[in-house]
Formats: sequence, structure tokens, C-alpha cells
Amino acid sequence: MSLSLFSLEGKVAIVTGAGRGIGKAIALSLADAGADVVVAARTTVDIEATASEIIDKGRKALVVPTDVRISEQVINLMKQTVAQFGRIDVLVNNAGGTFAAPIMELSEGGWDAIIRENLKSVFLCSQAAARVMIEQKEGSIINISSIAGVRVFSSNAAYGAAKAGIINLTMTMALDLAPYNIRINAIAPGSIATEGWIELEKSDPERLQRRLASIPLQRLGEPKDIIGGIVYLASEAAAYVTGQTLVIDGGVTNNIGWRVR
Repeated sequence: MSLSLFSLEGKVAIVTGAGRGIGKAIALSLADAGADVVVAARTTVDIEATASEIIDKGRKALVVPTDVRISEQVINLMKQTVAQFGRIDVLVNNAGGTFAAPIMELSEGGWDAIIRENLKSVFLCSQAAARVMIEQKEGSIINISSIAGVRVFSSNAAYGAAKAGIINLTMTMALDLAPYNIRINAIAPGSIATEGWIELEKSDPERLQRRLASIPLQRLGEPKDIIGGIVYLASEAAAYVTGQTLVIDGGVTNNIGWRVR
């Protein structure tokens, strides 16, 4: 098989939540594969740094501050991308966030905030990008879910529901958009050592040790562990793959009897 199947030369990609952690690693990996990249997040500082690194790699970058929870801003993101590059080949829905709360302490407002941040944003961005991709008769959308969408964590009801929703939404969109040669897939990462995750675990070192004990590969994932799957799903190497969720978790979901509290 020719490695040229993995090339994204001449492609245009959008990455949400591209300022740091997994999102930044994804944006840079797409540039390494040959794509020009539109980086989106709520604030400009981090995404400007990401864009600068993309340009250093010899690719074009566009910074579009976007709150992916707001439809008008999402539509603006797509319009600016098309105005600059003329097309949208790849969308990676990476933006998201959460907080821990036992079910009886989770407020209605907290529930709504997490669902809006993680699930509604994927719907809004995917629908807006698909309008462009339908005209092109091709495209690839990659949604970042989580193993929280396929397994249970305590004090994680809203986030788990949102990430499970992303997986089902991925499968449904894959059916609806297949006639237009638009592929929709998801990646479900496990414990990835991003800045935010490390800060969360610092407050409970024993939780970190329990987490490590549940991972067969005996280490946390790193943002770079996600990028191979991203480039694969974005490229022609995955031209016959749609509606699938790729789990990247060091083997956690195969570890029978595991439980993280």
C-alpha cells in the first residue's frame, strides 16, 4: 500500500478547541500530513500560537475565534474558511469540557452546560460543515468522543451521556450523509495527559494511581497518541470507513472488571 493514501496535501481542515492539548496536537498533525488548517477556539491567544507553528511547517493557517456552542459563530467559522480556502475537506470536532458532580448534586444548569458544550457543539459544527461538503460531494468529519461514552465513570453522568450521544450522532450522520460521499467517524480517547487533565488529577493523587492501575499499557496517553487515528480517518486510507468509533485508551475498555472512581 502506498503511503500517499495518508497524504492530506491540498486539503483544508478545521479543528475546534485547537489551542492546546489534544486539539493542538491534531491541528499540527494535519499540517504535517499536508493540510492547510483553520484553528478555532473561544480565545485567540492559544490558537494564534498553534497557527504560528502550522505556518512554520510550511502550511497555511487561519485563526477564527469561535464559541462552538453558538450557531451564528459556527456559521461564521465555515464562511470564513470557505472565503479563505474555497472548501472544507476535514472537520475535527474536538472542543469540549466537563466537571465532576455526583448525580444528586448535578444541577439542571450544570447538565445543560455540559450537554451544550460537548454534544450540541458537535451537531452545530457538523451540520454547518456538511452543507459545504454536500456541494463538494466529499468530506470527512471526525468527532472526539471519550471512553466515558462507552464505559461508566462515577460523578460523570452528563459528560458520559454527551460523549455517548456523540457516538450515536456519528453513526446517524454517517447514514444520512453517505449518499454525498461524506464520511463521519469518531475517536474515543482514554486518559490523555493534557494540561487540564493533569490539573484535575493533582487534587487527588490516589485517583491518578487508581487510573494507572486500570490501564493495561501502564501509562497515561499523550496527545500524540491520538494523531495517527486522526490522519487515518481524515485521509483516503479510510475512504471506505464511516460510522465507526476508534477507541484509543491503552486497553482500558478491554480490562474486565476495571472501575475508576
